[in-house]
Amino acid sequence: MSGQGSAANSSRASNFWYGLGRRLFYVLARLFFRLRVSGVERIPRQGACIVAANHASYLDPPLLGCGVRHRKFHYIARLTLFRNPVLGFLFRRWGVVALDRERGGDVGALRQALRLLKQGHVLALFPEGTRTPDGTIRDAKPGIGFLVAKAGVPVIPAHIDGTFRCLPKGRKVPRLGRVSVSFGAPIVPEEIAACARGADGRSDFGAVSRLVMERIRNLAERRLDQHGPDGWASPCRQV
Repeated sequence: MSGQGSAANSSRASNFWYGLGRRLFYVLARLFFRLRVSGVERIPRQGACIVAANHASYLDPPLLGCGVRHRKFHYIARLTLFRNPVLGFLFRRWGVVALDRERGGDVGALRQALRLLKQGHVLALFPEGTRTPDGTIRDAKPGIGFLVAKAGVPVIPAHIDGTFRCLPKGRKVPRLGRVSVSFGAPIVPEEIAACARGADGRSDFGAVSRLVMERIRNLAERRLDQHGPDGWASPCRQV
């Protein structure tokens, strides 16, 4: 019983810290980046799902989830970020999964991610694994297709626009600007399972990775068609 009580207290503390951080980031995002979020209704109110987004900036994780009030996002971050005193403090209280890149396929992180999904949580992923150096959406890292296929839950593609211009890789001080987050229609487990079945009967996890990235790119192209290259999410200016 004491173990269950301790786990419940830890969960409440994590929810408190996450809720506080989410509200703070949302206020700052509206103030400095004029954040706009669309498709929030795509995120189910209960039950497990994966949110998969493009990755262009350190701004992406907080801006991806801060506009979603009804669900807590669980993120995966590289282990080295936990060594930063501030980030480590926050990540541990937010329940962020630590990924050790030096170990290659981090089985422990994979198991923890699958455990969170089994418990009905929302797992937020950046399939590219690292920030894009040039603003383009790159291919997914190996292992993403395996995780998605094994999870057996809906995948919500998401596109983040504007963060590369505001805080690209290599820049330390963000520019003021406009950022938008768009959530797309879910990829249902049946479609994922069908994609994972290769023509020769073997599992094709690479095809699953490509499917997820295709849906993210579709959201990016749709936004480009609607707003053009110099639409809502540009320009940025120096803080």
